[in-house]
Amino acid sequence: MRVLVLTKIFPNSAEPTSSPFNRQQFAALARSCELEVLATIPWFPGARAFGRWSAAGRLAKVPKTERIGGLDVRHPRYAYVPKFAQGLSGPLYAASLVPEVLRYRGRVDIVLGSWAYPDGYAAVSVANLLGVPAVIKVHGSDLNVLAKRPGPRRRMQHAFRNAARIVTVSRPLASIAAELGAPENAIDVVPNGIDRGLFHPRERDAARRALGIPVDGKLVLYVGHVAAAKGALDLVRAFAIGKEQLGGARLVLVGDGAALGECTELAESLGVDATFAGAQPHDRIALWLAACDLLALPSWNEGVPNVVLEALASGRRVVATHVGGIPDVVTSELFGELVPPREPQALAAALARAVSEPYDPIVISDALPTPSWDGSAKLLHRRLLRALEARAHASFARTPPETQAV
Repeated sequence: MRVLVLTKIFPNSAEPTSSPFNRQQFAALARSCELEVLATIPWFPGARAFGRWSAAGRLAKVPKTERIGGLDVRHPRYAYVPKFAQGLSGPLYAASLVPEVLRYRGRVDIVLGSWAYPDGYAAVSVANLLGVPAVIKVHGSDLNVLAKRPGPRRRMQHAFRNAARIVTVSRPLASIAAELGAPENAIDVVPNGIDRGLFHPRERDAARRALGIPVDGKLVLYVGHVAAAKGALDLVRAFAIGKEQLGGARLVLVGDGAALGECTELAESLGVDATFAGAQPHDRIALWLAACDLLALPSWNEGVPNVVLEALASGRRVVATHVGGIPDVVTSELFGELVPPREPQALAAALARAVSEPYDPIVISDALPTPSWDGSAKLLHRRLLRALEARAHASFARTPPETQAV
């Protein structure tokens, strides 16, 4: 089977820590089939001059081809209109890729769009051009946020009705996909995986010494984009609210984002002992998880955030919000506690309870049923084969009886 992946969420030389889950899953998938990745880059005239304010500007320096995670990756540019006409972004995206994808005519069996819009919409258009089926893989905010906007929603509905299969990372996302018009018998849940060689229980003090931080006291860790919608500001406010109950616990935020400056100022104004460690490579994330006592992720919207899976695999409990696919993972008090989004008071109480409760990291890690990345990729591979088999069956059914092979 020859698979062409189409996605705008993939690492590159300008953003090497972006979307590691796609890099890991697709690298594992490439061990079972021929795989080519088109990791697209937004473009508009003069984009390079807007490097400080626009993703297109920051990514303008990304080369046309790279070797990433053992994969040969092409970076075609697509026409992008910043913050305007989102309903047109899917057709623009697809049209921009036509010159690039024509080279794959007769060379691929299936197109996999990873992200519902515009990637999934474009994957259906590209697949029609190449005469092959399309599969759309959705992750979280593409359905939880984008699908609520009229323009993107209409395009998603069209794509979901015309894709061979829809792959989601959680059951809640599968329900949303069905609401958007995907036939229920064409929806598959394929959970993301974990690199158990990297994320496993480690000695906490040793990890702290390796990071050069104090070995004493409790440490609450946040990993992700520092953004309001990720709950970063809510977390700082919760620490201020529960300062006495948290018993001197320190807060560390690993990541970068649009709200970093605001978050830093808020921590200073509220007297919160917070460290902003910036974006970190994946192996350092494993070290930070080993060093912490608790992971906090108070997002407003999520799919199934891999950092929650990685924290539990590392034997660290989680306090997170009851949104998206997180309840599919944090299924018991053994794994942690869930709170409503945008409620710093409830978050503060949950953090205080969690840092005071002892737990066995090995028991937590062993109880997590999440597959490895190889296991996740094998599940995805089966779904792609199912899409091919359905297309072959449909083609055979349309063939006049006198021409069908006996």
